[in-house]
Amino acid sequence: MISKVRRSQIMDLLAMGSRVDGRGLEDLRTIEIRCGVVANADGSAEVRMGKTLAIAGVKTSIGTPFPDTPDMGILIVNAEFLPIASPTFEPGPPDENAIELARVIDRGLRRSEILDLQKLCIVPGKAVWEIWVDIHALNHDGNLMDASALASVAALLTARIPKATLTEDKEVNLDKSVREKLPIKGVPATVTIAKIGDKLLVDPCLDEEEVADAFLTATFINDKLCAIQKRGEKSLTVEETLKCLRIAQKKARELVAITMEGTGYGKD
Repeated sequence: MISKVRRSQIMDLLAMGSRVDGRGLEDLRTIEIRCGVVANADGSAEVRMGKTLAIAGVKTSIGTPFPDTPDMGILIVNAEFLPIASPTFEPGPPDENAIELARVIDRGLRRSEILDLQKLCIVPGKAVWEIWVDIHALNHDGNLMDASALASVAALLTARIPKATLTEDKEVNLDKSVREKLPIKGVPATVTIAKIGDKLLVDPCLDEEEVADAFLTATFINDKLCAIQKRGEKSLTVEETLKCLRIAQKKARELVAITMEGTGYGKD
């Protein structure tokens, strides 16, 4: 646990409008995106936010649609925090923190409708594309949520899947010599704001996370809020929540630009 002395130092810096790494309260850390880092995946991306490192891989398969959505493909997000990423991460099945991260990112991707799931239907009620997004935390220095979300989006934007056709017997045939893009509808961005005392700050590093009172994570697409998650023991006032959303909306625009530049999306 972070010491009381360290908390006091962080609070003193925030009172002056600065942070432990020299950033302003609304500044993102340096972000780097590398795509195609996993050869056996249909799409993959590695994202660095400062020293935080996350990787996401996309794998696809043909499956049976859910009964209530017979004409829609399936999107599933999983996350794993590797022990090498932090002394607090343990081997074994995903813990509650990894499960929460996967659920928040899954909700953001679904609510933003990043994928046109109807275009992932091959035979209604029988065969659809299953899109699996697997997230791995490789180094934890704060805000794994946003790094993982950005890696997931970048992996989906750059994924390529085999061309699916139907035989005369209505069986699905995959032509792996032809690789097609996923049916992307837009580029979402996820932004986390931490509250420490009466200060709100973007993209918290690990020291800041350990003293934070609350977190708000928001996903935007085309400037529209599509998902929100509040975490932490303490509350946010209505005014603080609205301010968080205004800041997050502005930073989401920056992240979309970084995502498009890092993936080359929209250039081909």
